[in-house]
Amino acid sequence: MNRIQLRRTLVVAAALGFAAPLFSTAAQAGECPADKVGVDVTKPGATAPKDVTDDVIAAIDLGQGYGVDGRLMRMRRLVVQPGGVVPWHSHTARPANIYIVEGSMTEYRSTCAVPIEHKAGDVTAEHGSLSHWWKNNGNKPAVLISADIVPAPMKNEGGM
Repeated sequence: MNRIQLRRTLVVAAALGFAAPLFSTAAQAGECPADKVGVDVTKPGATAPKDVTDDVIAAIDLGQGYGVDGRLMRMRRLVVQPGGVVPWHSHTARPANIYIVEGSMTEYRSTCAVPIEHKAGDVTAEHGSLSHWWKNNGNKPAVLISADIVPAPMKNEGGM
């Protein structure tokens, strides 16, 4: 592995894991029961956002000194109202870590045959062939922090 490949590998690994130490006291995120895991076992759900605000709160151009041209490490704050939806989306090319700050969310994941409940304090990693959507089935707003790696043009755009 050459220096550039090593640097890219380290940047991606750091981005995927950087949130974990910040929330080391947080509870483990809800997980899919082992007997419910599969491939494409949940079909696409909601395709449009509903009652969700999505604000970019920070971004780092990974091409500036990190050797990952055309990519940003971005952090967003999402507020999902009761009944609100983060629509169906894929993480094939956009790894992310999600931290549930307040409230709770239900995740409908392509790799799990049953919904997964996430509560305040949970952190979940989203990567690989995962596609999913989220819904706030609770009675108060849910606040999420999302840290992801995206193509550079998405710096100031939301994007589930």
